[in-house]
Amino acid sequence: MASVTYERVDKVYPGGTQAIFDFSLAVSDGERMALVGPSGCGKSTLLRLLAGLDDATRGVLRIGGAVVNDLPPQRRNVAMVFQDYALYPHMTVRANLEFPLKMRDQSRADIARQVAWAAELLGLDELLDRLPRQLSGGQRQRVAMGRALVRQPTVFLMDEPLSNLDARLRVQIRAELSELLERLSATTLYVTHDQAEAMTLGDRVAVLDHGRLQQVAPPQELYERPANTFVAGFIGNPPMNLFSARLNAASGGGLQLRLGEQTAPLALPATSAEGWRVWLDAPLTFGIRPEHLRLAEDCEESVRTTVSDAEYLGHETLLHVRVDGLDPAGSALVARLPGIRPFHKGEPVRLSLDSARLHGFGSDGVALAGLG
Repeated sequence: MASVTYERVDKVYPGGTQAIFDFSLAVSDGERMALVGPSGCGKSTLLRLLAGLDDATRGVLRIGGAVVNDLPPQRRNVAMVFQDYALYPHMTVRANLEFPLKMRDQSRADIARQVAWAAELLGLDELLDRLPRQLSGGQRQRVAMGRALVRQPTVFLMDEPLSNLDARLRVQIRAELSELLERLSATTLYVTHDQAEAMTLGDRVAVLDHGRLQQVAPPQELYERPANTFVAGFIGNPPMNLFSARLNAASGGGLQLRLGEQTAPLALPATSAEGWRVWLDAPLTFGIRPEHLRLAEDCEESVRTTVSDAEYLGHETLLHVRVDGLDPAGSALVARLPGIRPFHKGEPVRLSLDSARLHGFGSDGVALAGLG
């Protein structure tokens, strides 16, 4: 396997549409890097640039330290797995697996050995003589994976390989794929719009928006310390609650949030509170995860809200509310509550927030240093 590096890469298509802006990213040898973001953010374009299917307008692409910008695709030794499987429908599973090896003029013995290895690894032994139309979606995806594996590439590029599967099968194949990549110690760039896949399969996750890298970090860090409001609002299901408020001084030297006419006291350690005081009375965006909101009885320690909806999921309830006294467009919150709790639309509910889990963002959307 090999490392992968993007150095200040731009991609501008004919007509002037720019898909990638000043993109830099280093992927270590054997690392699994997940690329995630909304549709059209440039994820697949980055794979196509590395594979040589598209040319970078500016910047340097390296595989194993060597610049590959001018190398044709067949000399880059990367294997790409596509969303639509891209199997040859008139060929058996065995022939599909053999095809990339035959194109390299490998010996029959080498081809047989590589196909047998991939078939055993992916549980395809009993399917080798079937045609793609005789396979399930999960089996077809395994064949597509096998065709990439037999080439023994330096880098695997996976472009939403599970998106055509139903939800239950996607979870199963995702677990199998995670185990497989772990066993192979394969350098992998995995593109997905599904954040659960990204957080499960990636050693690190790179979040993109409109062709720009927003943050790259291990999954836990990405969830707990988002770099900006885009990442905060994209990662998590439901995503982080984001709302406008001001930070005020409270009696006794404490701090409180002001949301319209309401205030919510913040229980912060003295060291943390000092970091927040820099932002007193400034209009800020605050964020808190749904699981860090809880029902409260104390009028002084909670925020008045009104129920707008409730989702009963068996093991938990997602309670949708609006903060009283705020503009409806910016007052929506979601609280994740354990178990099933009955609520009615229009019902008044008080919520308290975990002050230690509160995130602060400036007017530019960037996380405030030392907050959250």
